[in-house]
Amino acid sequence: MKNIRNFCIIAHIDHGKSTLADRLLEFTGTVTDRQMQEQVLDDMELERERGITIKSHAIQMLYEHEGENYVLNLIDTPGHVDFSYEVSRSIASCDGALLVVDASQGIEAQTISNLYLAMDHDLVIIPVLNKMDLASAMPEEVSDQIVDLTGLQRDEIIHASGKSGYGVDKILDAIVEKIPAPKGDPEAPLQALIFDSVFNSYRGVIAYYRVFNGVIRKGDKVKFVATNKEYVAEEVGVLLLEKSPRESISAGNVGYIISGIKEAKEVKVGDTITHVDRPHIEAIKGFEDVKPMVYAGIYPVETDDFEELRSAVEKLQLNDASLVYEPESSAALGFGFRCGFLGMLHMEIIQERLEREFGMTVITTVPNVSYHVFTKKGQQLIVNNPSELPDVTYVDRIEEPFIIAQIITKSEYIGPIIKLCIDKRGVIRNQIYLTSDRVELSFELPLAEIVFDFYDRLKSVSRGYASFDYHTSEYKEADLVKLDILLNAEPVDALSALIHRENSYDFGRRICEKLRKLIPRQQYDIAIQASIGAKIIARETIKAFRKDVTAKCYGGDITRKRKLLEKQKKGKRRMRQIGSVEVPQSAFLAVLKLNE
Repeated sequence: MKNIRNFCIIAHIDHGKSTLADRLLEFTGTVTDRQMQEQVLDDMELERERGITIKSHAIQMLYEHEGENYVLNLIDTPGHVDFSYEVSRSIASCDGALLVVDASQGIEAQTISNLYLAMDHDLVIIPVLNKMDLASAMPEEVSDQIVDLTGLQRDEIIHASGKSGYGVDKILDAIVEKIPAPKGDPEAPLQALIFDSVFNSYRGVIAYYRVFNGVIRKGDKVKFVATNKEYVAEEVGVLLLEKSPRESISAGNVGYIISGIKEAKEVKVGDTITHVDRPHIEAIKGFEDVKPMVYAGIYPVETDDFEELRSAVEKLQLNDASLVYEPESSAALGFGFRCGFLGMLHMEIIQERLEREFGMTVITTVPNVSYHVFTKKGQQLIVNNPSELPDVTYVDRIEEPFIIAQIITKSEYIGPIIKLCIDKRGVIRNQIYLTSDRVELSFELPLAEIVFDFYDRLKSVSRGYASFDYHTSEYKEADLVKLDILLNAEPVDALSALIHRENSYDFGRRICEKLRKLIPRQQYDIAIQASIGAKIIARETIKAFRKDVTAKCYGGDITRKRKLLEKQKKGKRRMRQIGSVEVPQSAFLAVLKLNE
């Protein structure tokens, strides 16, 4: 055990942690030249396309230091604010962390957030100044920022470059020397924490875990504490680039278990594995429960595909524990699921993964957040969907969730950022100059206002220089109204939204204008209306296709033409009674991009 080191890499998005991980794998000989490719740990097609890490990946490296062989277990983590749950899971399984900071960009919001997460778990921090080979690198300034933030000495900061491989040997030596060996008793009853799982069509569910106490051997009868299910460990092993079977995995090490589990819901991330005949009394206190920020409905395009969508979402949840879902039905879209996501990027990624990995084309409804509704009888209801809102006459007050947002930017962009936050009903709480031209702004904002396009607009007003991170604060009372969209006087429940009264008129008008462009013309007029209760606040009309029925009348009496037009009008009216308006998928997505 004294020669095992468990560590993760934490950084803001785009600070080069995946490239640095590639160099570590190359330097330790874990990956051969033939297997080597960029972002070797990012095995999802989507991750490679977007150049971001979505999943945390575990891999084992062997390294020789001063004549002794060491086992290094690396868990790579994502950097985007939407995937912070993945980071918290990795941190719970590690004893140390590499804090990677881009020498040309300095410390950003997510770096600070992940660093505090690591410090809460008492992890040893090794600061690494990456991208030192860039002409725009500012090692002195960024080193000052790291010293201020972590309280470490300047000589503890390792200068490196993930691209050229400079400084990788120093990083590996620091991991061996500074990160403590895992604590644990190999003789004690088995206690292992599941930090990830994947689904394999042939082998069933494969769970990844870290053993804290005891030993898990091939053929052991094991029990998953949270689900209380018992299995036989058909195969255990360590995670090299490919899974490598072993006879046993002992305390302090990271590995995988295959036990023929076919049901995705039988494995919970954060669960504890123990032996059936010699169980460990207490479960490991792993990481916090996931708190979804954004809720949206996901429906199959064809209603018959509901069961296929159910199995696809189950398998996806296994691979992405931060996805929360429950069945729901909609008058407009049939049966589907109400899903909870950590943010808009997370929602986009889930939608794309359903399409690519499971061949499911889905319709996503307007995202919204979770509200607390208090009735006049004193009951408290949690409303995740505008259609669940009781009638206005029964509602005493509605409370919405607020967040504390932390934005780090260059001082020249303070004005536009403050304006953006105030437009979103934000209140500035604090303003701290980290250096002469870098400022940390702290705002209190309603979560509903940042759900749609806040992150994109923040990037555009700051020309990409602002970094953003947030955590939830509390629920506060707000003047919210339910906005309904009607097509030919029929409400489309999937387009309903709970919105602040001040913004409702503008939002209703823009949504009607957008739908007018997107809904195809029919043989009859279509009225698009936005309403609050019985009051119509905006209206657009899609004009009908019309055949020129009077074209064959050359000259003659006007009454003849009028007769033909009246006949046509009657036909249109009859059509409208039996016709139904199909809302295209693009209309549901357009609501998210109202400002474009």
